[in-house]
Amino acid sequence: MENRNIALIGMSGCGKTTIGKLLAEKLKLLFYDVDLYIEKGQEKSIKDIFLNGEEYFRKIESLALEEIVNKGGYKVIATGGGVVKDPKNMEHFGEDFIIVFLNRNIEAIAEDIDVSNRPLLSEDLSKIYMIYEQRLPLYKKYCDFEIKYKESIKETIDEILHILS
Repeated sequence: MENRNIALIGMSGCGKTTIGKLLAEKLKLLFYDVDLYIEKGQEKSIKDIFLNGEEYFRKIESLALEEIVNKGGYKVIATGGGVVKDPKNMEHFGEDFIIVFLNRNIEAIAEDIDVSNRPLLSEDLSKIYMIYEQRLPLYKKYCDFEIKYKESIKETIDEILHILS
């Protein structure tokens, strides 16, 4: 697996960043979190960028994703939850990436997600269910593998490693 790129997709709060970091460490790959990359490049929080509208944010997200994909080295990328909304984003991955959908139970996400830095949820957490219903078909369409989130992060990573081996 050291010679493959991995993209993690799924809802906000499903564990893409946490799992991505640990997976990259285990596989000795580079790690990129698209949202953190955007914040660093824009010198603003995602929440502040969203003040200009979701469409504005999605353009920045797409450019950031393209930059990350084109960087050298094999990598694990933790994408933003809405990356699947633009088919062009998914085209960036091409044949060079294995796309893994981390499908965590939506009720579990709703119970422990911090909405303070989630612009689409900050005003109404119940929107998470609507967003999940809208995005679920896209996550399933674009993924190579769907991983049901396990009881622990370690079990989830072990399943990913088993599927990828």
